[in-house]
Amino acid sequence: MWGYSGQRRPDFAIEPGPGQESVWDYPRPPRIETDHRTVRVLDGETEIACSENAVRMCETASPPTFYLPPADIDWSTLTRAAGQSHCEWKGMAHYWALKSDQQGQSVGWGYANPAHPFRVIAGYLSFYPARIACFVEDERVQPQPGHFYGGWITRDVVGPFKGEPGTGHW
Repeated sequence: MWGYSGQRRPDFAIEPGPGQESVWDYPRPPRIETDHRTVRVLDGETEIACSENAVRMCETASPPTFYLPPADIDWSTLTRAAGQSHCEWKGMAHYWALKSDQQGQSVGWGYANPAHPFRVIAGYLSFYPARIACFVEDERVQPQPGHFYGGWITRDVVGPFKGEPGTGHW
């Protein structure tokens, strides 16, 4: 079953192999799952965050997004970045940049006061794998295609993924 209307996975979706899951089996609105694998975020050799208590946000057509709890983030390395955006499910997002980045490009985002039922991620941050090194266990995460998206592609997730060419209508 896939998320939009309970129909079977679309024909163009990649069939998951053993130990894999298809993003086309994720629901819409998204589902939150706890994940106890080691999740790390690094700026070069500087550890920005490390957690075994992350949560994954799983939404149809997108690779999961990992959110790390505030206690597992080195806040001394981050500063609030300009801008905000609104998610139809979670509410108002705020952005974070590395203090060492003179240009202040955002490397992560979070929700101070997310909408119900996403309140569990209040104060948590997620990071853009295209802008900073993100790892699940020892695997370096590949970024979700597209300039705005922050999904984390690992070998246990198959697509195609929202953000790839020709997916603008998803």
